[in-house]
Amino acid sequence: MYSIAVRGHRLVQSFSCFSGISRSLCSGKNYRDGDDDGFMSIEGLLNEAWMIGWFYGKHSREQFLGEFLWKAFFFDNVRDDAEKVIVILQQDGPGFNAKAALDDLQVRVSGLLVREVLLGILRTINYTNKSRWVKLGYKFFVWSGEQENYRHTANTYHLIMKIFADAEEFKAMWRLVDEMIEKGFPTTARTFNILICACREAGLARKVVERFIKSKTFNFRPFKHSFNAILHSLLAVNHYKLIEWVYQQMLIESHSPDILTYNILMCAKYRLGKLDQFHRLLDEMGRSGYSPDFHTFNILLHVLGKGDKPLAALNLLNHMKEVGCDPSVLHFTTLIDGLSRAGNLEACKYFFEEMMNHGCTPDVVCYTVMITGYIVAGELEKAQGLFDEMIIQGQLPNVFTYNSMIRGFCMAGRFKKACLMLKEMEFRGCNPNFLVYSTLVSYLRNAGKLSEAHEVIRHMVEKGQYINLVSKFKGYRRC
Repeated sequence: MYSIAVRGHRLVQSFSCFSGISRSLCSGKNYRDGDDDGFMSIEGLLNEAWMIGWFYGKHSREQFLGEFLWKAFFFDNVRDDAEKVIVILQQDGPGFNAKAALDDLQVRVSGLLVREVLLGILRTINYTNKSRWVKLGYKFFVWSGEQENYRHTANTYHLIMKIFADAEEFKAMWRLVDEMIEKGFPTTARTFNILICACREAGLARKVVERFIKSKTFNFRPFKHSFNAILHSLLAVNHYKLIEWVYQQMLIESHSPDILTYNILMCAKYRLGKLDQFHRLLDEMGRSGYSPDFHTFNILLHVLGKGDKPLAALNLLNHMKEVGCDPSVLHFTTLIDGLSRAGNLEACKYFFEEMMNHGCTPDVVCYTVMITGYIVAGELEKAQGLFDEMIIQGQLPNVFTYNSMIRGFCMAGRFKKACLMLKEMEFRGCNPNFLVYSTLVSYLRNAGKLSEAHEVIRHMVEKGQYINLVSKFKGYRRC
């Protein structure tokens, strides 16, 4: 029924995960910038405690404030202890016994302390210091696990695994998984995700998948079964061919696909350019009694957008409303992104206005998609107009919005404005990342403005974001 709407002769071979445009990507989230990534920070715990106490009203305001202040004091002490531990670890070496120094410190070892120390190491570790910090992290992990009244949890195992992953210590990661199992901890979807992300470049992904399929201790909540958990993780890291293989194993073991399975499979088939199989899956899903859900419609809108089929997309949006699935800002953004990549800016503008007519307020992601479309098309003034509008509407630009604007000014040869935009984003509290610096330095360098490029690199070094860029532009000083 829906396959007719998505057929076309100009479907391009590019597709993201089933949720369309990733909110985590477009909102600028990055683990190194302090986001949770599955491990809640102390600030997160404080915020959660405040919200729970405030809304559930189990105590009076005065009692709750007293408890909150006590918890804040406790968390501050834990943070201070974590900083002391990291200072001691940094001194480890010949003539200095870090374990003895940690014993002398006499801190109270708790889950919070261990988490704060390991998170601190994760924020510190980089390409140049990874060998040293992975050893220090594991030394602390072992030491803390030997203390009385404390026992590691699955979460702390995941943290030390992430440290090993960042240091590319793959065999050590596997040993930690074995140790988790021996100690009775279930391997979860989080465990699998850390391993598959670390091993994707090492050619070990198939081994990871095979092991988890055979595992009897794999805890796959909240998914229906472990196969869906594995498929979902593989989609996140773009292992599309492995998705096909896992699906075949799933059928061999007599597991029936559900709506999530179909959504993931359709994404994989589309990304691999297997359009006939994409359409057959869509038809099979209907024959199996599954109606398209929120994510299925998002996939279809992406396909129609990339195929430059605005009329079919409009019909699908109307059908969504008929079946009780009101299009959200995510659906419109996904469609606009696809049309933008197809070069149909007129259709983008139409659906942007149509979205607002339906009561959907564009968010920073939607504005960024529109602005990027105008920049790619060389329409800088329209992009600037939307940029100003989003600020007036209370939508603060994120790092991706600024990157698009900086690229637009560079493309127009307005390098002073691009550099001012870099300063503006910092003034607004939006920290430039490697992508922003790389964009600006690339254009300055290609324009022969080497002194300006050098100044940007100097500024970036001061901000601590230099390793990747120096590697990329290692020939810069020779130019």
